[in-house]
Amino acid sequence: MVLFSFPAIILNIGADIAGMGASASLLFPQVPPFIFSAAFTLLLLLCMIFLPYRKIASVLKYLCIFLLFYLIVPFLHKQDLKEILKSTFVPTIKFNKEFIGILVAILGTTISPYLFFWQATMEVEDVKQLKRHLIVNKSTIHKMTMDIDFGMLFSNLVMFFIILTTGTVLFKGGIHQIDTVEQAAKALRPLAGESAYLLFALGVISTGFLAIPVLSGALSYIISETFGWGGGFDRKFHEAKPFYIIVIVSMIIGLVMNLAGFSPVKALIYTAILYGVTSPVVIAIVLHISNNKKLMGKFTNGRWSNISGVATLVLMTASALCLLYFQFF
Repeated sequence: MVLFSFPAIILNIGADIAGMGASASLLFPQVPPFIFSAAFTLLLLLCMIFLPYRKIASVLKYLCIFLLFYLIVPFLHKQDLKEILKSTFVPTIKFNKEFIGILVAILGTTISPYLFFWQATMEVEDVKQLKRHLIVNKSTIHKMTMDIDFGMLFSNLVMFFIILTTGTVLFKGGIHQIDTVEQAAKALRPLAGESAYLLFALGVISTGFLAIPVLSGALSYIISETFGWGGGFDRKFHEAKPFYIIVIVSMIIGLVMNLAGFSPVKALIYTAILYGVTSPVVIAIVLHISNNKKLMGKFTNGRWSNISGVATLVLMTASALCLLYFQFF
């Protein structure tokens, strides 16, 4: 998991930093994108190192409001609601490398391996912060379930409207190739108007602020726990130097990627595909653990959890194998 997660998460961080810089530069054209990217990276690093993560999270959660902008953007352009409903529930499926690649990428961004590590570690740190013993009961599990269900619903809703914007505004407007965030925003400007252009830019910046601490933190948790270094955002820098050094290095590498001329859009696609290929391994392990009575006691998976879990595992495995087939044959 470390071997696959490291390059994928680094690519993701680099793409987000580049996207933030490009979007800020669109709002303030007189400043080069890399200056904004470097400033955002420095700001995030200072916050993560010197401020308690809980305080950062309590502020960052309000940036989720900006993601609601994506629900508005498609409708700043004239839409055919009948066609949208038809295409949503009766999708066009193609068995070729490009289509399967995007399918694997979408599945990979929905169930990314790093989220398993991040979610589990955050729950443990919450307990430590409250200075109580780890007691898992039905109330705790219910709250976790609500948290995850709401988060997944919200993120998938936002993703749907981003896809809707791409398909109904950009693609129909003759924009069939997007390699940078600037291209996407500039393409929206004449097609959907100035407001869509601004909302898109603000959405990208907000997404970066939300995602980068999670990405760099999750990578650090994966590596630190693998090698037994310990550490976490619940500790200060001098108490967990290896943990914070990984965070710093991952973000610096992500920033340097901008200088190397990586396409943020392509980096995100490759990242998502890597997530999609590796996720079945993590899902299989989680299913195995969650059905182990020696570990879980009376809290093993129920029938519907296993049915949905196995269905997800089969779908993602089949998609990944199908992509590998098209890639090599």
